[in-house]
Amino acid sequence: MMAPRVVLIGPPGAGKTTVGQLLAEQLRVSFRDTDEDVERTTGRRIADIFTTDGEAVFRKLEEEAVAVALQEHQGVLALGGGAVLSERTRRVLADHFVVFLSVGLAEGAKRVGLSTARPLLAGVNPRATYRTLLEQRLPVYREAASVEVATDHLTAQEVVDRITAELPPTVPAGS
Repeated sequence: MMAPRVVLIGPPGAGKTTVGQLLAEQLRVSFRDTDEDVERTTGRRIADIFTTDGEAVFRKLEEEAVAVALQEHQGVLALGGGAVLSERTRRVLADHFVVFLSVGLAEGAKRVGLSTARPLLAGVNPRATYRTLLEQRLPVYREAASVEVATDHLTAQEVVDRITAELPPTVPAGS
């Protein structure tokens, strides 16, 4: 079975895409993002799916996208921020090297800008919503992760360096 070398999880603003692309480049593998997979297969933006069909429909699409990507992709795979909420996804992640990119409230809020482009952060008080999201998901992220890297005070390259230092021997660090 093919498997990603590294799976990145974490909340919005943790740096999954930025770090994932840089890590893939350093490992000389490809990068894949399951949010992009959902948008490509549905032909719709995630925000539109949330608005039109609701979060439950999106989560089902996301769960399927993650399962497919975990079977097909051999590089660095970034999951959407809420993907680990699925028990099925957490089960299939157990066989992979999963890095939880953690971010604090202040830094995360600064990075995402608390914009309505992120459906779960749209609303009256996006900062409070983000705080709640972090609090609720933290135990799930940690449960699913092989390694946690706090990203608040690190550059993307420093995060990549920390991840590569943690790679198990079965996950080559590139040539």
